[in-house]
Amino acid sequence: MKELDTHTYRLAVAQFDQAAETMQLDRNLRERLKLPQRSLVVSVPVRMDDGRVEVFTGYRVQHDSSRGPSKGGIRYHPDVNLGEVAALAMWMTWKCALAGLPYGGAKGGVTVAPKQLSRAELQRLTRRYAAEIFPLIGPDQDVPAPDVGTDAQTMAWIMDTYSQQVGYAVPGVVTGKPVSIGGSLGREEATGRGVVYVTLEALRQLNLSVQDATVAVQGFGNVGSHTALIMQQQGARVIAVSDVTGGIYNPRGLDVRDLLDRYKTRGQSLRDTKMGDWLSNEELLQLDCTVLVPAALSEQITGKNAASLRCRILAEGANGPTTLEADRILEDKGVFIIPDILANSGGVIVSYFEWVQDLQRFFWSETDIRNRLQEIITSAFHRTKQFATERCVSMRMAALMSGIDKVAQAHLQRGLYP
Repeated sequence: MKELDTHTYRLAVAQFDQAAETMQLDRNLRERLKLPQRSLVVSVPVRMDDGRVEVFTGYRVQHDSSRGPSKGGIRYHPDVNLGEVAALAMWMTWKCALAGLPYGGAKGGVTVAPKQLSRAELQRLTRRYAAEIFPLIGPDQDVPAPDVGTDAQTMAWIMDTYSQQVGYAVPGVVTGKPVSIGGSLGREEATGRGVVYVTLEALRQLNLSVQDATVAVQGFGNVGSHTALIMQQQGARVIAVSDVTGGIYNPRGLDVRDLLDRYKTRGQSLRDTKMGDWLSNEELLQLDCTVLVPAALSEQITGKNAASLRCRILAEGANGPTTLEADRILEDKGVFIIPDILANSGGVIVSYFEWVQDLQRFFWSETDIRNRLQEIITSAFHRTKQFATERCVSMRMAALMSGIDKVAQAHLQRGLYP
């Protein structure tokens, strides 16, 4: 499909092909799993505050539903396209299977710059988009969640729009929503906390002390900011963070809580906080550090800059931040890579908890959430590490092969209809 031919989708397929070849996956299944099960492209007309109507393009892609309802975030970003959404949906399939969650992968998005819209325009955009994808979503069909450019409020609008259509409240149609309407404690920080849990396991594997570890985080949104804060709380020294404009570097360590207060609460730019030396995102990736966390967008680490990385552990908070060529370079350098479908799976794990709580109408404590998250994600880490050791493959291939095998087994056992 020509519409799918993007860098991100080619990366997802290339990773899948490499894993499928290594595990000698049945060729019929290979062809089936390369393409999404279902793709929807919608027009989203929105009346802007000045009275004119602007039409945006929205997407919802379900990659696979062999193991249960599909699950995946919705992103608002100017670069959203069908190929990117399809790639992210594929990665979600492997991610859910690797963690042992009864979901398939999905993803959605709207091609829009959300910061250029007013709150009222964002609400109208979200509600119209939700109405357009209404036939595909539902607590037993496909459950959206927040992603880049969306948040708990976005999910609240989607939940309300869906509920208005069916005539009663359906909290389980989305996850990542406010606690007051069925959201889960611990959901907002879940992805970042999951990154921290697997990073701590990697440090133990390498016999490195967290108190001596230095951390650099590319991306200071939800995932990056929570990762930085929790790593500091665990005793690590966070020496650099960045957003789309660039970053700040302080070799003595940043006070992440103070930085968050200035950046998010008071609205200061990272540069204006004057808490460290200014550097570009490219320079941040090349800092000498124990742990590097790319938590921005995909394909940030490529064949062009991989040789310049000086981290010991690469914990992928973002989806698809490392190309296959970069993978080979980093493996030769001895960098311990915690692949995205493992490292950032904390979000979907706690989304699963939220969905279960909504269906049961019974809610857990934040301590329960954290303990269950830690148990599931660290267990997935150790299974992946053992698989990599036994099969003599990289951590990425081990994670992909484990996830793909679970999905393949579901397809083989269910058979082909008709």
